Amino acid sequence: MYKSKKLWLVLLALALLLLAVWQLPVKHWLELAIAWIELHPGWSWLAYIALYIVVSVLLVPASLLTLAAGALFGLLQGVIVVSLASVAAAVVAFLIGRGFAREHALKLVQKMPKFMALDRAIAEKGFLVVLLTRLSPVFPFGLQNYAYSVTAVKLRDYTLASWIGMIPGTIMYVYFGSLARSLAAIFSGEVEVGSAGRIFFIVGLIATVVVTVLVTRMATRILKQDLLHESEPN
Repeated sequence: MYKSKKLWLVLLALALLLLAVWQLPVKHWLELAIAWIELHPGWSWLAYIALYIVVSVLLVPASLLTLAAGALFGLLQGVIVVSLASVAAAVVAFLIGRGFAREHALKLVQKMPKFMALDRAIAEKGFLVVLLTRLSPVFPFGLQNYAYSVTAVKLRDYTLASWIGMIPGTIMYVYFGSLARSLAAIFSGEVEVGSAGRIFFIVGLIATVVVTVLVTRMATRILKQDLLHESEPN
């Protein structure tokens, strides 16, 4: 009873976070935080990474932060800082989710063969699945972190695949942020990603289709194997 109540509290907390992001002036607060980082260059790296982690754990979209890194640090340093920050944020959220929800998720799906097969399929090809979904614009970064925490994917595969899969988008957004006239231009949405952004979006959509087909086929194969074993006489 206590564990069930704990799970519902976690789900309620996530729902409230999403509601807060939608209702509260989060974008304005984020702009103030970025402006503070610009005024304190001595703490900029650490402050930026800490802010990125907090934002991601709270399910706030981090695209504005990634663009701002280009204006704050330049292209090369910006890519390095965002890579460190995004991977750290992904791991922190993953560990939070796994610590609270993995055990409960297993209990919920133990009597659901299709979901068990899906979980095992993700574990079987965890690196590839995470890599492809990180390239996809369809799956939000913050939600991915928590979603993978309740699967059987290994932390090692999740971390490495997340880092590699996020690099193309990181480079693109940091580059366009570095071309902005100022942070004010980024805050006002005057940064255009142009043809490169459209190409990345198309690549992401292709990755979405590939990962959907891949996981579905693996889950179907695993489910058939399980059903075959169950039908065999002892």
